[in-house]
Amino acid sequence: MTQINVPTRDEVSANNQAIFDTLQKNLGFVPNLYATFAHSETALGDYLAFQNRKSSLRAKEREIINLVVSQVNDCRYCQSAHTVLGKMNGFSDEQIIEIRSGEAGFDPKLDALVKFVQETTISRGKPSPETVENLFAAGYNKANLVDILIVIGDKIISNYLHGIGQFAIDFPLAPELEAVAA
Repeated sequence: MTQINVPTRDEVSANNQAIFDTLQKNLGFVPNLYATFAHSETALGDYLAFQNRKSSLRAKEREIINLVVSQVNDCRYCQSAHTVLGKMNGFSDEQIIEIRSGEAGFDPKLDALVKFVQETTISRGKPSPETVENLFAAGYNKANLVDILIVIGDKIISNYLHGIGQFAIDFPLAPELEAVAA
């Protein structure tokens, strides 16, 4: 059941139509999540700027954050989209499942990131001092910490929009973790 419709190009402002055209050109389609942001005159452009800002984090690290936050928030849309993006950034199917499960045993630094992001998301921004220290001990610094929090916030916004909107997932559906474990 859709709570918020996905607007078509004809139903959005001229400014958002231009963004739709760019997305269509660059991605080959306008993802339903992005289209839904276009209900607001400014939200789509703001969100894309926020999402594409310069960061001290590598693309792989940002995808880890996206996958972990989306798993904690049970957002099937973002799990699916970031499974595709995770593969594009070099993660295997097995690594993506491991990350979504709360670990990255294949890389100690990334494992510290996964655990920090998971605990921070679950605790609504109040990870234990030990988890923060483990993040720093793994090689992350204060600038990285701020950038990690920015990506967590970005993903919470999109998770909530889909959670309320319940619009169709227009990416290959990511496997559910229970189905993978079975």
